[in-house]
Amino acid sequence: MPLHLTKVAFGNPSVEHLAERLAQRAGEGPLFLTTRYLPKRHEEVAGTGSLFWIIKHQLVARSAILHFGEAEGGRVAIHIDSALVLVHARPKRAHQGWRYLEHADAPVDLGSGAAGLADMPPALVGRLAELALI
Repeated sequence: MPLHLTKVAFGNPSVEHLAERLAQRAGEGPLFLTTRYLPKRHEEVAGTGSLFWIIKHQLVARSAILHFGEAEGGRVAIHIDSALVLVHARPKRAHQGWRYLEHADAPVDLGSGAAGLADMPPALVGRLAELALI
């Protein structure tokens, strides 16, 4: 079973804004985040796990983690896919940095069994999740 990471989407007030920022950054070159330390369980995450994004205290979307690499200043780069996959929103406390998320505890994608939700605009999905309607 894959292992995932969670991270607060700092400075992103909505899923739509996060999707726009990721798309913009993907156009500038490889898409990655930096962190101070390589996760101890990085081999369990790379290639099979995802980075789940927290917005307004909810897990709302995920980006596939492709691999880990080196970044400037001795930091670690977490390379992610630019495609943002919406998930069934699930409450999650905000935290600094990243945290592990076991696969059994990860929310499922909206596209799996949720007729039409994956086709909705991210802003609408985000609002419905805030209201606990999805």
